[in-house]
Amino acid sequence: MEFSIRAAVLEDCKDIARMTKELSEYEKVTDQVTITQKDLEQDGFSKNPFFHGIIAEVPEQHRTKEGHVKIGYALYFYSYSSWKGRAIYMEDLYVMPEFRGKGIGKALMSKVAQLGMAAGCTQLNFTVLDWNKSSMDFYLSQGCFDVTGDMGYHCMRCDGEALERLAQP
Repeated sequence: MEFSIRAAVLEDCKDIARMTKELSEYEKVTDQVTITQKDLEQDGFSKNPFFHGIIAEVPEQHRTKEGHVKIGYALYFYSYSSWKGRAIYMEDLYVMPEFRGKGIGKALMSKVAQLGMAAGCTQLNFTVLDWNKSSMDFYLSQGCFDVTGDMGYHCMRCDGEALERLAQP
């Protein structure tokens, strides 16, 4: 299937918001999504963006029945490892269900890896839900490994009231 991968621009935020919602439905966490199109516009396309994105697009003749040509995306940001140096973190990798299995997800992930390497990164980090076997199998087939299983690390989070308490002096 013909598709292209390009850097996300401000005008893509409507579609990124749509696909983020679709991803949250697939992951069964719609109640946790609070981000808006306006948040994406501000956080990704300001002077000091918090994230970067890439978009997968198909030609008009392959658009969805709803008329979408933007059919996948990846969001990423740069981070740092005190052991290895520069790193890139892939926050989201999503391809609409009817376009999966056509190499689009691999192309998106490969582009994130290329961008990371061009910036001097030595590792690509991301998370995957433990029940998402198809995604886990895909990532393993790309040479990725499960840090939790292999190194014993756990991905931790602090948010909401706990984050507010933690931030108190």
